Amino acid sequence: MTPEPDRRTVILRIVVPVAVAAAGLALWEFLVAYYDVPRFVLPAPSAVWTSLVDDFAVLAGSWWLTVRITLEAYFLAVVGGVALAVLFSQSRLVELALFPYAVVLQVTPVVSIAPLVIIWVGLDHADRALLILAWVVAFFPILSNTTFGLRSVDHNLLNLFELYGATRWQVLTRLQLPSALPHLLAGMKISGGLALIGSVVAEFVAGSGTATGLAWRIVEAGNRLNIARMFAALILLSATGILIYLLLDRLEHLVLRRWHESVVRREN
Repeated sequence: MTPEPDRRTVILRIVVPVAVAAAGLALWEFLVAYYDVPRFVLPAPSAVWTSLVDDFAVLAGSWWLTVRITLEAYFLAVVGGVALAVLFSQSRLVELALFPYAVVLQVTPVVSIAPLVIIWVGLDHADRALLILAWVVAFFPILSNTTFGLRSVDHNLLNLFELYGATRWQVLTRLQLPSALPHLLAGMKISGGLALIGSVVAEFVAGSGTATGLAWRIVEAGNRLNIARMFAALILLSATGILIYLLLDRLEHLVLRRWHESVVRREN
């Protein structure tokens, strides 16, 4: 059986970050009041909280648009990345032919291709352009990690499967995919944050008014010197990114906790 994590360790993992955050916010509040910093330069945490509550109705709609694009891009990245990685594992020729283009897609800055994507898709379909750009950012970690995992199968087990006459489908489903699962989950954790970053950056690059996500709210607040609302939007973005990471980390824990060393040792 997997050993239960130490309760004291779990409590410390929660209490210590919360205490550090509380101390930082208290110091921020004090310094802003002590030096009488203008709100349009740096608002106090209390002002940010007030803005978050007062403007929540506006920010919530923008937040949902950003989250929707993030989730759609992430889903497409996972499905497309895993499918292409499986294809690469079955055909060395296909991998040699297509993998360099996946690398080119990854290393090309999204800011450089955003204008082209927007022109091709059209301003009438701004959400679709943002989805494509976010997918470009999130796709490669899934493809790269899954391909690496499928190629990292223990050669002794592979020889054993071949010795017993296993088909390529059996080798794939019973050996390669289970062996690649930790690599896939690691890639998913990376890609989850990148999907959110990609959707926000894509909206920044796409230009003012092409969408009404949180990125546009940040630009709008900056133009109006409403820095408290800007911080409120940033808090929503940060909280969303943290939530995505925690959910994917929990998924990794549930899938790997009974057999993979990366999770078993972390709990000891």
